[in-house]
This record gives sequence, C-alpha cells and structure tokens, in this order.
Amino acid sequence: YPVPQLDCLSWRLAVETNNLQNWKLVPKECENYVGHYMLGKLQYRRDCEYVAKQAIEYAKGLKLNRDGKDVWVFDVDDTTLSNLPYYARSDVRFGTIALNDTKFIEWLAEGKLPVIPSILGVYKTLLSLGIKPVIITGAPENFRQSRIANLKKAGYSNWLKLVLRGGNNSKSAVEYKSSKRMELVKAGYRIVGNIGDQWTDLIGEIVGARTFKVPNPMYYVG
Repeated sequence: YPVPQLDCLSWRLAVETNNLQNWKLVPKECENYVGHYMLGKLQYRRDCEYVAKQAIEYAKGLKLNRDGKDVWVFDVDDTTLSNLPYYARSDVRFGTIALNDTKFIEWLAEGKLPVIPSILGVYKTLLSLGIKPVIITGAPENFRQSRIANLKKAGYSNWLKLVLRGGNNSKSAVEYKSSKRMELVKAGYRIVGNIGDQWTDLIGEIVGARTFKVPNPMYYVG
C-alpha cells in the first residue's frame, strides 16, 4: 500500500518497534492497509499466534519455584480481548478518525469484546504450568464488573488479581502500570512474563523477566 511520501508497511513497522512514538491517528492514507491487515488474509491473527507461540515456548522452559509466587502480567484491551469490532466501525475507521471517548466508553461498558484466541491459549498454558495470571488494565475501577463478566465470557478465569485504575489515579500509563507491577514484587511475587499490545505495558520499572508485544497498529497509548 504505497502512497506518496508514505509506505504504510514501513509505518506499521515503526509503530510496532516503538520507533514512532506519541502518534495520535493512523494516517488516512493507511486506512485500507490497516483494515486489510486486521481483517484481511488473517495476517494479524497469524502475527498474534506467533507471539503466543514464543510466549508458550518460553514459559514451558522456565524453572519455576512452585511456591505460588510466579506470576505473568496480562493487559486487557487488544491483548486478552479485542476492540477490533469498535475500530472497524465507520465512525472510527481503524484509528484514522479521532477517538470519541463517550462512544468508546459505551462500547467498553457493553462488555462484548471478543477474545483473542491465541492469547487465551497462552493464558491457559500458564495456568496448567502453575504460573498465576495477573491482569492489569487501564480501564477505570467502575468497569470492574463488566470487565470480569467479559473476561469470563471469553474464557478467562482463575486469575490471581484483576487490577483497574482508581478514579483519582492521574499517572501516565507507564507510571501506573509500573507502580502496579512494583506492588506485586513488594508482595513477594516474581513476574516471569508480561504481555501487552502497547509499549506502555512493557516499559518502565519491573517489566518482568521477559516481555511479549501483541501487534496493534490502530492506536497508541502514551
């Protein structure tokens, strides 16, 4: 999908490698490219599956302590659950149109986000290995019940903790997630893995022994 002065594939590579930061919108010229990547010939799903494969192989190779203190951190939006049905709407156009916060919150409140199957596979594998999932989401605390219902409907269960952002928490995404991971470590847990779709999930303090990034070219969380 080459367009004048812009190669959309190279743009997405820059996004995924975090070489392009703090961007607000997907370039309008790349709407079709991003749409076809997410919904077309299964490339997005295959990319997620490859990330999941690497995470599972890594987890199976770990020497665990078997003391119940080994944990793995999961993000929610576009990691365990997908917002693709929302971003594919004509009033969003895969992130080429500025996000309407009110409409997006209404979408989240419905609790109808579909599962990302390969990441659910990682989750279930970790449980079978004795690694406890910890879910940390930037969604506000008043979404707890809808998040729980959505996660369980999608097949997630038996997590150690589900952490949501308190109403008075004004920290940046990196600061917020770093602080919650720090709390885990101070409580005696070892973060053996960490998976998310945004770099803000995977950078900062106490990121874990190994991080895995799920692809997401639709938006950037700073």
